[in-house]
Amino acid sequence: MKNLILIAAIIVIGTATVTAQKVYTKNGLISFYSTTKMEDIKANNNQTLSVLNTQNGDFQFSVLNKGFHFEKALMEEHFNENYMESSKFPKSTFKGAITDLSKVDFKKDGTYNVTVKGDLAMHGVTKNILVNGVISIKEGKITASSKFSIKLSDFNISIPGAVKGNIAEAIDITVNCKLDQKM
Repeated sequence: MKNLILIAAIIVIGTATVTAQKVYTKNGLISFYSTTKMEDIKANNNQTLSVLNTQNGDFQFSVLNKGFHFEKALMEEHFNENYMESSKFPKSTFKGAITDLSKVDFKKDGTYNVTVKGDLAMHGVTKNILVNGVISIKEGKITASSKFSIKLSDFNISIPGAVKGNIAEAIDITVNCKLDQKM
């Protein structure tokens, strides 16, 4: 009986240790920016789910496309109906890992430049990407951030000729997630 209790205690402690190595947020921020001579377009989504496994560097993001908000309601409508087809493709996701995890000391405050590699899935297309990012640790709280560009054509997002001059062929994506919850 004592051995059974000891084994059960080891399993519980082991499980707690493994799960404590994942941090997440449901309120991460992803924004994008398009600039042309005609106009600038910016949208934000602060309902990004992001999970980081600090032990092996696995990193995931998931965002509902209808969660992006624009300054102009008409832009938001066109984004969801014409470009992202949000009813058909409701989410965009990223699944990958920090490739140089040994650079990061999650127990020490600091700013760590990292590289993240993985699959970005958007508008029914999945592409392998490699981006630079920053992991910041302050008082045990982890923030992940990155800024990179993607080509809309790589994700089969077409821009009608009538507004082609209004939307850039490549857009800048900014990620900023405060991973303050533990699993």
